[in-house]
Amino acid sequence: MTDGGISRRQVLESTSLGFGWMALQSLMAGEAAASRPALGINTTSRTGSHRRQARSVILLNMVGGPSHMDLFDPKPALQKFHGKTTTGNFETLQTGSETRTLVGTPFTFRKHGECGTEFSSMLPHLAAKADEICLVRSMHSANNNHPQAQRFLQTGKIVPNWPTLGAWISYSLGTENQNMPAFVVLRDPKGYTDGGTNHWNNGWLPAIYRGTEIRSEGDAVLNLKPSREIAPGVRRRNLDLLDALNNRRRRLYPDDTRLESRILNYELAARMQQSADELLDLKGETRATQDLYGLHNPTTADFGRRCLMARRMVEHGVRFVEVMVTVANGSSPFDSHSNLETGLKAICPRVDQPSAALITDLKQRGLLDSTIVVWSGEFGRLPISQNNTGRDHNRHAFSMVLSGGGFRGGHVHGATDEIGYRSVVDPVSVHDYHATVLHQLGVDHHELQFPHNGRDERLTDPEVTGARVVRELLS
Repeated sequence: MTDGGISRRQVLESTSLGFGWMALQSLMAGEAAASRPALGINTTSRTGSHRRQARSVILLNMVGGPSHMDLFDPKPALQKFHGKTTTGNFETLQTGSETRTLVGTPFTFRKHGECGTEFSSMLPHLAAKADEICLVRSMHSANNNHPQAQRFLQTGKIVPNWPTLGAWISYSLGTENQNMPAFVVLRDPKGYTDGGTNHWNNGWLPAIYRGTEIRSEGDAVLNLKPSREIAPGVRRRNLDLLDALNNRRRRLYPDDTRLESRILNYELAARMQQSADELLDLKGETRATQDLYGLHNPTTADFGRRCLMARRMVEHGVRFVEVMVTVANGSSPFDSHSNLETGLKAICPRVDQPSAALITDLKQRGLLDSTIVVWSGEFGRLPISQNNTGRDHNRHAFSMVLSGGGFRGGHVHGATDEIGYRSVVDPVSVHDYHATVLHQLGVDHHELQFPHNGRDERLTDPEVTGARVVRELLS
């Protein structure tokens, strides 16, 4: 029974294939805080183990490997030796197409803000937010191939089917809005980026913690509303059968979380039918706000719309929002194996203004202090030429932008070597990044764990990885 006196079967009967409004009211009044701690399922809002600075995270996922020395990490030595042959050894991915020719950036860098942080001319809007940005120039990854590096950025593992950071955060903290998922994904409606749905996988955590795709065009959630009417008698028989099968499976597999997750997802879908469209309707936003995100500019409209939706979600209690880069320039738009200059000129204008607008808008609304904004790809690029006009992958160095949520604005952390190949000063691993974000949310990465295959698994696995909270990044 729910707190409102309605059985689980009756809820499903009233909501499935129709999501009736009377059942919605009962759900919202009664079972809005479903909790299954024995099965590891708990969607209620919770606090962590210590005082938190942030309540939510927005990840702007720049798939493809943005070139750090062309966007965030100026290298005068690389400019000086542009066109010269080097004898250095570089780990490459696409053997045979690389040269040993050092290549500088075709773009200019200059200082911005009171802090004087240098940014590339390709990101003028983000550069204008320099005093709000903590720029980590010493990130490094574990693999230089897209699938493995993307999984590593998300899960701390290069192997598939492990929980992502968003899933771990949802599992540990729940959602502050029981009418919306804790973990929401806003992808380009034109298609998936490289890596597809692996970016928001729940792995072996209960399925309720998987990222929920929300559309930025048309219906917010596909198949949320019935496509045709079904006679009440037929629906009743279908749901009676479903209830019988569910109960039989419960008795056979009492520790299997998938059924409970499925039921919780049905209930969440019922609540979302009332709240999702209203939450994601941008018509009520002022013209000034729409212009801030570039919604009336064809270049910035699609990514800008998703960034604005992300702000509305954290404003209404969604815990983790992942905004995928636009695929208008390919499924890995920052993958600059050739034509690096033209490629960055194509993708940067699409994401630069909306990214900066998100930081501005959150600050204006008093939300930046409690929201961590992350702008990152999965790795960086090499300082040598590939195909004469591009750069190959580089796992040894990349840059990450962090803003809000207690991160130090106007701060640059770490450094790469003189040509940008390797992080050498105060390096920050992906596991360190995970540990630090969790810390700001009030979660101790040592204590966050889930039993799997006879072992208490953790996102950071600190005894193995040496993961630490990078307190130098924090205000």
